[in-house]
Amino acid sequence: MSARPYKSSIILAMTGASGAAYGLRLLECLVQAGEHVDVLISQPAQIVIGMETDLELPSRPAEQTRFLRERFASENINVYGKDQWTAPVASGSGVARAMVVCPCTTGTLSAIATGASNSLMERAADVILKERQKLVLVVRETPLSDIHLDNMLKLSRMDAVILPANPGFYHQPAAIEDLVDFVVARILDQLDIEHQLQTRWGDRE
Repeated sequence: MSARPYKSSIILAMTGASGAAYGLRLLECLVQAGEHVDVLISQPAQIVIGMETDLELPSRPAEQTRFLRERFASENINVYGKDQWTAPVASGSGVARAMVVCPCTTGTLSAIATGASNSLMERAADVILKERQKLVLVVRETPLSDIHLDNMLKLSRMDAVILPANPGFYHQPAAIEDLVDFVVARILDQLDIEHQLQTRWGDRE
């Protein structure tokens, strides 16, 4: 794997929540914007990707890196494994400027809220919080229990952004892709990345 630029790195973590299309579309938009993306994909996420998309993602991080680089025509993608503790994202000295968990299970939400750090994904989020960088959690669950809401509030008070995968309909979506882009656009806004995914509210066509 090639070394990644320190200042331009964004972490994209994908968990086993439904909504793999959100994470994959976000990855596509990030590399199109010239961002270098460190990708963390849980084993449940690999299963969900296989169930919800036509992708057959390899199981090993190195193979996933090659697959995604070819898929999105970009060398700015590095995938790291669950126990790859030597990855840059595991340390404050190699902290990325932002991290997005998309989609985010409530289990991952809980682990981040408690600082469990039992996997590289959880540790990366812990590093982002302690280094006061941007953390965006695209929670995909409904209904929400008191436990979920308490964890969201706890993380919000740490300046994490809770961004549920709740697409709007005022833009009159014509396809599922339009609904996906609605949520991805909100994520890109949080990352201060320009995009043309949809017309902004109040703008004339």
